[in-house]
Amino acid sequence: MASAKRIGTVTRGTTNPNRLRRVDRFIATLPVLKKAAPVVVDLGYGASPITAIELRERLLKVNPKVHVVGVEIEKDRVAKGLEVAEPGLDFLLGGFETPLPTGIAKADVIRAFNVLRQYDERDVPAAWALMVSRLNDDGVLVEGTCNEIGRISSWITVTKQGPKLFTISLHLGSLETPSVVAERLPKALIHHNVAGEKIHEYLKALDQAWANHAPLSTFGAAQRWLAVCESMAAAGWPVVVNRKRWRLGELTVDWRAVSPNEPKSS
Repeated sequence: MASAKRIGTVTRGTTNPNRLRRVDRFIATLPVLKKAAPVVVDLGYGASPITAIELRERLLKVNPKVHVVGVEIEKDRVAKGLEVAEPGLDFLLGGFETPLPTGIAKADVIRAFNVLRQYDERDVPAAWALMVSRLNDDGVLVEGTCNEIGRISSWITVTKQGPKLFTISLHLGSLETPSVVAERLPKALIHHNVAGEKIHEYLKALDQAWANHAPLSTFGAAQRWLAVCESMAAAGWPVVVNRKRWRLGELTVDWRAVSPNEPKSS
């Protein structure tokens, strides 16, 4: 049932088919998807319902009983979604308050992509808190951004306990330097990519490792990236060691390794 008060503002709504494939396949690996009938929200899907449709198609391969709910704050966008709605795929009018269909109390996953990018950084904590309040206790918020064709992507995994992980996912075949992701960092990080901040040091270390392993390009970009990931782990960065994910151009690190510095007290 849609909330009477929609929290948020109408964003540009730009979207493209297959744009969110990288984060979709990450979501497909989440343990919460193993529930009997998980509920996954595509919050702020944009001018076309295609990302919600694609999300459901991908997750159905993991759990045939997954229920996807597209949420948009703009009425015409919801109307477009309702034209393709079917059992297991709903569309509702709403914002960060994350309305859900009648009979569903909480969601298991909320994906909010390319939404907070268009807000001020000061709005992020409240938006996270509101969305997380609509999750089950073991639920996950995946909030991030990507470029127009989905080759450069990054996101933050947030739970009831707060932000936990930061992930980048890059198209290795066209990758020049890992720091290209800087222009597509989540709002919580994008203004902190400056000297002295942890995210800046992390991206600098990635670029250095990429340069160091340039000779491996002879064997393909994937081999070079695997070596980069192994180097980051060996250097003490708290990365999640998963060679299968690495081969996809993905690398996940503990949020605390890249989180913004605490403001200095005056």
